[in-house]
Amino acid sequence: MPLLDSLIGPIASIIDKIIPDKEARARAKLALLELEGSHELKTIEARLSAIVAEAQSPDVWTSRARPSFLYVMYVLILWSVPMGILAAFDANAAQAIGKGMTAYLSGLPDALYALFGTGYLGYTAARQWGKVKGVDA
Repeated sequence: MPLLDSLIGPIASIIDKIIPDKEARARAKLALLELEGSHELKTIEARLSAIVAEAQSPDVWTSRARPSFLYVMYVLILWSVPMGILAAFDANAAQAIGKGMTAYLSGLPDALYALFGTGYLGYTAARQWGKVKGVDA
């Protein structure tokens, strides 16, 4: 379980930062430690290992799929800058574009958003693991 051993510390550090209540923080860390030896943790490790294998694949389409998906999401977020500038000159056009984008994004299935979250977290965990192991810069 070397992959999970390297993730327990960073996850505990994140718990320290996001849970202000000491008692709740202690419960979360205890749950993390209980998870360490369980079958569920082994399942997570297997998934992360698959993600790392995909990221290290010599096939360009396989190894770049997750980062490319993230780049698309970044472009969507950064689109707010030109929209803000457009709104300064033509608020009605910016509002119409915003409504159209909102309608489009609302029409996407929830499973796609779950896929994005899973891919983003998996890619981040795989990068962290690679950095800990010294194979990624």
